[in-house]
Amino acid sequence: MVLAEIQKKGASVELINLSKHFEKVKAVDSVNLEIRSGEFLTLLGPSGSGKTSVLNMIAGFIQPTGGEIKINNVPVTGLPPYRRDIGMTFQNYALFPHMNIVKNIAFPLKMRKTPNEEIKKRVESALALVRLSEYGNRYPRQLSGGQQQRVALARSLIFNPSVLLMDEPLGALDRKLREHMHLEIKHIQEELGITVIYVTHDQEEALTMSDRIAVMNFGKVVQMGSPSRLYEYPVNRFVADFIGKSNFIRGTYQRADGPNGIMVAENFTFSVPLREIVQGTKVELVIRPEKVVFLEKNETEKATNFISGKIEEVIYIGEATVYNVITELNQRFVVKHPNRAGELTRKKGEQILMGWRVEDSTIFENQD
Repeated sequence: MVLAEIQKKGASVELINLSKHFEKVKAVDSVNLEIRSGEFLTLLGPSGSGKTSVLNMIAGFIQPTGGEIKINNVPVTGLPPYRRDIGMTFQNYALFPHMNIVKNIAFPLKMRKTPNEEIKKRVESALALVRLSEYGNRYPRQLSGGQQQRVALARSLIFNPSVLLMDEPLGALDRKLREHMHLEIKHIQEELGITVIYVTHDQEEALTMSDRIAVMNFGKVVQMGSPSRLYEYPVNRFVADFIGKSNFIRGTYQRADGPNGIMVAENFTFSVPLREIVQGTKVELVIRPEKVVFLEKNETEKATNFISGKIEEVIYIGEATVYNVITELNQRFVVKHPNRAGELTRKKGEQILMGWRVEDSTIFENQD
């Protein structure tokens, strides 16, 4: 028997006007979220944005100031943590150093007075699931950070919770190991069909692992959607700047007769996506660094918008080269080009022409 065969269907989770106030500080401010059964949802935001407070309220570790939490449409706001059918993993793993790996993983079942034969079967299954079958007799200190995190994951799954909460679980690992664990955790989640609510401030983690992302700032959900939706169509400067790098141009929106809108910035006119925005509204145009191309004067058909500039800095990062450019609008632009054999590398101090297609940009109203 494997865990995937006995795993019950992941639960739906609903947060209704959920709030948490610490004295005069609104850590969480009327958050409304619907997490689907079997979904991998990430709460993404900077430190102090309220994401961990949301997770702790779902777990039952802290009580909300207001609002309601439902799991599979059943209110659980007043229930203690052990009655919510929730597993949880933490950044520090929280393994018992005096217990070997088998006993660490078996601990939740021991507390539930599960028969020993059943415990043995489930521990073997859990160890196989996280690819640690040969490590059962070792102690946490004898394992690497990634192995310890897999033990913590196995322990949180051993009693087949319908929801798994994960609070910055990879924060203590080095970059390469984190990238490996992104896929490990996602594959396990998909195999078991469990609902995962994952907290991180790491945008790459969120983009790699999530079905949907809820971006939080100052206790509120600023935007929620699929990774591609948030990356390609941020609703404001905070989201655009927090998820990846962005280039911004501020201007005034002018509606066009054709398929595109027009934005005027100083003496420059740019074609922008058509939006339901009142003419004369202050807006910001957003272009991702990888969407910008360098152009020769005879290559203007490759882009809709153009701006010239001077390369201030050239940064080689292996798979790509990043260029910091000061544009003729006296703004810094970041351009990211993949490194391909035979392609021209631009030089520091070089005057260049840049361009991008209107469909590779987005705009939103300037909220300053």
